[in-house]
Amino acid sequence: MSELTLFLIRIAFLAILWIFVLSAVSVIRSDIFGARVPDTGRGAVAVKQRKQPKARARKGVPTHVLVVEGPNAGERAELAQAPVLIGRGTDAAIRLDDDYVSTRHARIAASGDQWFVEDLGSTNGTYIGTVRISQPTTLTLGTQVRIGKTILELRK
Repeated sequence: MSELTLFLIRIAFLAILWIFVLSAVSVIRSDIFGARVPDTGRGAVAVKQRKQPKARARKGVPTHVLVVEGPNAGERAELAQAPVLIGRGTDAAIRLDDDYVSTRHARIAASGDQWFVEDLGSTNGTYIGTVRISQPTTLTLGTQVRIGKTILELRK
C-alpha cells in the first residue's frame, strides 16, 4: 500500500474514534443532567394553566397520582398540573430515587376524559401489571403502573 493510502486510513480511524468518544460523552451528559427543556415551553404551559378555571372533581374521575410502593411511597402529584412527568430528573413532578428509573422516564397525560401513561424511551421500561408498554396506554382508577421498583396508581 502506498503511504497516502495508509495516511487516509489513519485519518478515517481517528475520525471514527472521535465520533465514538463524543457520542459517549453526550449520552453520559444527558443521563446526568437530563434533557434540556426550553423556557418558552414551560412558561406557555404555566400561563395556559392559570387562565383555565378550576374544574370540580367528578365522581369516578382521578385527581392525583400516588406512589403506593417503593422508596418514595406516599408522594403524590395532582393531575390538574398535567402532564405529570415521572423520573429522576429535577423537572419531574414525581421524582423517584431509584437506580432503575431514567431521568425522564414516563409521562401521565389526559386526552379528553381519559388518562394515558407513556414511556419516554426509558432503558428499563414502564409496566402496567406485568406488561411492558411501548405506546401510550389508557389508565383507569386503581391501575398500577410500575416504574423501576416503584408502583404508582391513579386515585381520586
